[in-house]
Amino acid sequence: MKTLTTTEELQQFCTEAANHPYVTVDTEFLRERTYYSKLCLIQLAFDGDGESDAVLVDPLADNLSLEPLYDLFRNEAVVKVFHAARQDLEIFWVDANVFPQPLFDTQVAAMVCGFGEQVGYETLVRKIAKEGLDKSSRFTDWSRRPLSDAQKNYAIADVTHLRVIYEFLSAELDKSGRAHWLEEELRVLTDPATYDIRPEDAWRRVKTRTNSARFLAIVRELAAFREEFAQTNNVPRNRVFKDDVLVELASTKPKNSGDLGNSRLLLREARKGPIAEGILAAIQRGLNCPSDKMPQPDRSKDKLQVNPALADLLRVLLKAKTETAGVAAKLIAPSADLDAIAAGQRDVPALRGWRNEVFGTDALRLCAGEIALVARGQNVDVVEL
Repeated sequence: MKTLTTTEELQQFCTEAANHPYVTVDTEFLRERTYYSKLCLIQLAFDGDGESDAVLVDPLADNLSLEPLYDLFRNEAVVKVFHAARQDLEIFWVDANVFPQPLFDTQVAAMVCGFGEQVGYETLVRKIAKEGLDKSSRFTDWSRRPLSDAQKNYAIADVTHLRVIYEFLSAELDKSGRAHWLEEELRVLTDPATYDIRPEDAWRRVKTRTNSARFLAIVRELAAFREEFAQTNNVPRNRVFKDDVLVELASTKPKNSGDLGNSRLLLREARKGPIAEGILAAIQRGLNCPSDKMPQPDRSKDKLQVNPALADLLRVLLKAKTETAGVAAKLIAPSADLDAIAAGQRDVPALRGWRNEVFGTDALRLCAGEIALVARGQNVDVVEL
């Protein structure tokens, strides 16, 4: 297989790819020591079985610009096929503010086609392409050069088998009429907001047991500082300090470097210098936050008056519907959504889009007493009342 190391070589491949209905794409990257992914390798293939139909692209090469690839991503006549595309798309969005259009994600498509929730690439290769994968190079440091033949073969397999998988799943979607299900799911992946990590909202990902507004104000400021520091210095947020440290700091409210030295969990290197200064300033901002600016915990779920019998009926209905549709129950409605529906809430994902087609409409009819459930042998059927 060929490894492209110049812009001219990449341009030549992308020009040829533009004449084909689709191109399969994968990436290899490192993120253990950085905030943003370090792109180390790109794999590309279009339909065919020739040696030049699949290539590796070395983004670490000095004489290579990815602009020809981004032009191909913008070409709406060519479908761009990924598997589990989220992290790949984030790399391209951060690097060039570009999303591949149109997009096809085989993991999402497989889920829609009844292969289960978050099915792995290896599983699809085995079930659809009837091939096995050599995983011996799975933990490669892809930033090191030169790559061995084994590493290259491992990498290229991620796009060559993907051609067979895409063609199979695309045909299945056409037969089942579920292509609009896939389009609906993919909108999240091509929404810039999915990758826009705002420091002021980072506190919402931190799990706490206290809902005190003042405590949450300090958590918010600490999380915002950590996110800004991590982004600016391109280090993982956990390398700044971990969530359990953040919660400890919000509880103990250290006022000076001496107090920081008493922390049980804070790493020694974070007890001085810019991280220590940022921690102390963030805590002070939280303490000084006016009452009307404090974050408020989401108490909507605390007020839910769930009808337990109705919630159980909804679970039975969901099981019956998912068995008929051949999709995972959690994909349509997690337990929290069922409880919310049983409590009278209607602004839940299970009542929108394709999920509403499969489950939501009958769920609301069940709540309104318009239908009932009956057991017939091994099946549960819906009957009109």
